[in-house]
Amino acid sequence: MGALDEGHLDLELENGVKLGSIDLGFQEEEETIAIEDAVKVLLHGLGEDINREGIRKTPLRVAKALREGTKGYRQKVKEIVQDALFPEAGLDNGAGHAGGVGGLVIVRDLDLFSYCESCLLPFQVKCHVGYVPSGQRVVGLSKLSRVADVFAKRLQEPQRLADEVCSALHHGINPAGVAVILQCTHIHFPNLESVFLDSNHQRWVKVLVRSGSGDFENDNAEAWIDFLNLLQFRGINVEKARRRDSSDQFWCPSQSSSVEKTSSNNAPDNPGMVTAVASILKTLGEDPLRKELLGTPCRFLKWLMNFQNRNLEMKLNGFVCGRMDLLKPNGEVTRSEKQIHSELNLSFWSQCEHHLLPFHGVVHIGYFCTKGFNPIGKSLLESIVHFYGFKLQVQERLTRQIAETVSSLLGGDVIVVVEAYHTCMISRGIEKFGSSTATIAALGRFSTDPAARTMFLQSIPRTFTTGG
Repeated sequence: MGALDEGHLDLELENGVKLGSIDLGFQEEEETIAIEDAVKVLLHGLGEDINREGIRKTPLRVAKALREGTKGYRQKVKEIVQDALFPEAGLDNGAGHAGGVGGLVIVRDLDLFSYCESCLLPFQVKCHVGYVPSGQRVVGLSKLSRVADVFAKRLQEPQRLADEVCSALHHGINPAGVAVILQCTHIHFPNLESVFLDSNHQRWVKVLVRSGSGDFENDNAEAWIDFLNLLQFRGINVEKARRRDSSDQFWCPSQSSSVEKTSSNNAPDNPGMVTAVASILKTLGEDPLRKELLGTPCRFLKWLMNFQNRNLEMKLNGFVCGRMDLLKPNGEVTRSEKQIHSELNLSFWSQCEHHLLPFHGVVHIGYFCTKGFNPIGKSLLESIVHFYGFKLQVQERLTRQIAETVSSLLGGDVIVVVEAYHTCMISRGIEKFGSSTATIAALGRFSTDPAARTMFLQSIPRTFTTGG
């Protein structure tokens, strides 16, 4: 019965076979326990019950994700490269560049992720790396990716990441030159205050950086021409690459002046939480006193406190109940007198309660309303979405809660679709770049009328994108 043979699976587990990359001894390690204890402090600070079923194992899951995402501190480039250098002759007559003497080699479109050293949120990296062989030697192509991944799996900043990959390859394979270009995309997460003030909030901050050694040391060197021309086929505008001496020192949204201003009310006042984040940095192999990391615990907590378990339920319920009668027309309304209204692409931001990582996307809401009767205002629906979004959540519950609340307001016939991009899908072992998740809740007539569901679902724009 193959993969569906339950008895065979049970036997494998009894014999101690690992499932995927799960190490059954991992949770007993000192580093894992230290991170778990720190995460429990953070959950307490958010007002959460750490024994609640949904988050009872969150400390362990967070520890696994963080240790997996920073395993580069425990890896050595030399061990990766030293057995992967192969002899390769150049041109017989020595005229020109090819093979193991001067023939440019490029590996493009490597998908990586790294944790931002400024805020501890994951950011995506599209890596393009090339080198000019020398000494009649070439390196196994997969090693270029593995070396890049070693440095990505650390707390990073784009330019330093590019420089470290470039330097490591240059010293590891002794080529004539190494070139690295990174396209980095950082989630720009709003806080609860600003999300109501800025309807056109940009979800992403992007930066392009490059680094070169040897033949590529000078940005204007001839060696860059072929490299950059080949990347132009990927639609990359290298003229926008940030220089090493760029005056734009900060790329992380948490360090922008606008975020600092709007986040002032969320400044952490719990020294225990600050200490907990600093202890996580130390456990991962970093120095919390390193200049670039001094403000990281506070910046991370400013973001995390957006999802504090606030007692706002009665305020929302009272608002909804106070509006219900105003939305119901006088007299009986037949089924044929109703038509589908919809609000599409309502943005939301939330926080996965399983891994303490952000997920975000759009919400589509459909409902039946009497013909000629003004539908509910978009602003109220946005308020409901944000109310449930800014919590520790799972997408399935978020979808249900929005549907139930709108249903209580409008009389029952409601459909809600949530499309989301989860950073936990890229920043853990699976690393599924480009994936998205859709969930649906259908109440009342939408749950029994396939034609109504189809009509609404076909009205949803096919433009949802995952990531930058």
